[in-house]
Amino acid sequence: MKPLLGLLLIPSLFLLTRNNIEIETFSIISWNIQDFGKTKDDEEIQFIAKTIKDYDIVAIQEVVTGDGGAQAVARLADQLNRMGSKWDYRVSDPTKSPPYKTERYAFLWKPSKVKLMGRPWLEKSLEGKVNRPPYLARFNINGKEVIILNYHSRRFDERPEEEVVHFSGLVKSYLPTPLIIAGDFNMPESNGAFDALKKQGYVSVLKNQPTTLKKNCATSGGSYLSHAIDNIFYPKDKVRFVEGGVVDFVGDCKWLEERRGVSDHLGVWGRFGMRKE
Repeated sequence: MKPLLGLLLIPSLFLLTRNNIEIETFSIISWNIQDFGKTKDDEEIQFIAKTIKDYDIVAIQEVVTGDGGAQAVARLADQLNRMGSKWDYRVSDPTKSPPYKTERYAFLWKPSKVKLMGRPWLEKSLEGKVNRPPYLARFNINGKEVIILNYHSRRFDERPEEEVVHFSGLVKSYLPTPLIIAGDFNMPESNGAFDALKKQGYVSVLKNQPTTLKKNCATSGGSYLSHAIDNIFYPKDKVRFVEGGVVDFVGDCKWLEERRGVSDHLGVWGRFGMRKE
């Protein structure tokens, strides 16, 4: 694995000053790590750990369902624990999905920054409505609760919009706790399926920002980015957005083939502060 290029890392915590009040912020990275399981060797696990180590909460999609998936997350947590901060993690049960659609999700986080409340859960109310019910975790951040929803939609050619429309009702069911929705949606944030969320005050971290990787640069004018399908959505009336973007771990076409061995998606990150009631 070659030295990391083009990677945007951020400090895990800083103080946001508004109206002379200092507010601690927290950071999230959401990443579809392709086929995350036993095929990831130690060098790739170390590379992934270096990529995510400066964030506070990590939401991973596409963890494989066999033992190798949970073991890969444990290996990643062990590597992170060797990098200066203590980490904890949870891996979901396999999703109840149609044949060949089943996956796991994972959360990793720094207990010194955020506190897990209870056990994360797969959203049973969406079983049968979506291919892979999302995985949710409730955190206490500086005395305020927030729920992070970790989600991987069905394929772009299998009408993922029919899944996303259910999220507006899910948001209502968890009020007054704010729900941050992160993952791979297999469609851009401009799709009309997100309109109901937007009417509820939801805003996306990314706008028309490609997050998937092409197979080669030769036929694409030197660009290695393809579709704008990964994102984080947050309720602007409850959560203050500070900054965000993509984690570009490719940096140059010459690294594309090798980096695709880690994943065919870039990570998406955001920094937030909890608004005062």
